[in-house]
Amino acid sequence: MAQYIYDLPDWPSFRWDHERLAAKLAAVRHEQGRLLGRMENLGFSLRQEAVLETLTADVLKSSEIEGESLDATMVRSSIARRLGVDIGGLKAVDREVDGVVEMMLDATRNYGQPLTEERLFGWHTLLFPSGRSGMKRIAAGAWRTDSSGPMQVVSGRLGRERVHFEAPAAERLSREMGSFFDWFSGGGDAVSADWVVKAGLAHLWFVTIHPFEDGNGRIARAIADMCLARSEKSSQRFYSMSAQIRRERAAYYGGLELAQKGTMDVTQWLDWFLECLGKAIDGAQSALAGVLARSRFWESVATVALNDRQRLVLHRLLDDFEGKLTTSKWAKLAKCSQDTAMRDILALVERGVLVRGPEGGRSTSYLLVFPPQPSIDR
Repeated sequence: MAQYIYDLPDWPSFRWDHERLAAKLAAVRHEQGRLLGRMENLGFSLRQEAVLETLTADVLKSSEIEGESLDATMVRSSIARRLGVDIGGLKAVDREVDGVVEMMLDATRNYGQPLTEERLFGWHTLLFPSGRSGMKRIAAGAWRTDSSGPMQVVSGRLGRERVHFEAPAAERLSREMGSFFDWFSGGGDAVSADWVVKAGLAHLWFVTIHPFEDGNGRIARAIADMCLARSEKSSQRFYSMSAQIRRERAAYYGGLELAQKGTMDVTQWLDWFLECLGKAIDGAQSALAGVLARSRFWESVATVALNDRQRLVLHRLLDDFEGKLTTSKWAKLAKCSQDTAMRDILALVERGVLVRGPEGGRSTSYLLVFPPQPSIDR
């Protein structure tokens, strides 16, 4: 009996219960359309800001799923630079972060271009520009060779490891990826031509082949995002599938393992994928609310004269600031003296941009004043 689906005689002829998934697929498609319609009403600058938020979350969370933490400010700066969005005080970005960002933007902004071996090799090289994964040297931009043994997904401490999955032998990769590319470009079951369904199938299929030494999960999610962009015929992303998968990380890995050890009936995997996608679209509302809040804030201070230090700190307060704003934190952020920080803050308090917190003395903190926020509904 085959242990994994790639050894089944009908591999890779995926099948699923169309009736069971029809209502969920229709609901997801409807929500995609509603979200795109709402975003169209916001205007170009707000849409760009929303895309910046979404892509930042996508890059960060896709890496977090694999246990890798990226610098959020670097990721945001890298994406903003490429989108031409002014976020004030762009941060220097290392090539590892730039590579992840470039891969994701190529997948979503150039969603209509063919998916080829050359393109995937380019993505893999972007993920591993130094040719290393942590301390381990890997073959960047090439299929794995299994020179050090079979490719396995393993958890647990040394001596008590659990093998969750073992990928097909490296000698099969050329044939397996050839079938994948043919299907992706239009071959295979015509019913799976819906790009939302193909996003789920492509994700499972790619990680089951596991063609690279590392980075397979991130590339699989980029391919899924590419499919979703095709389903919407839009390069602008307003929800993050990776962010939702990160919230459901255990269910995600559990669902993949179950599907890879099951039959060619992948109804359960697609059901979970569509459910996760629906939650991702729903979750976009809170993220977009933050975009609107920032936009309304900058509109409200458009007539206020701001120096460079004030503008820099206000951007930080609106983006990724943690804790309470005090004069000492202002001085550190703006790289100025405590006296200068106090003058900057008091000027903004006087103009109604900041308000004092309830604390007194040296513990006094300051809060941003936001104008009322409108709904993004039609």
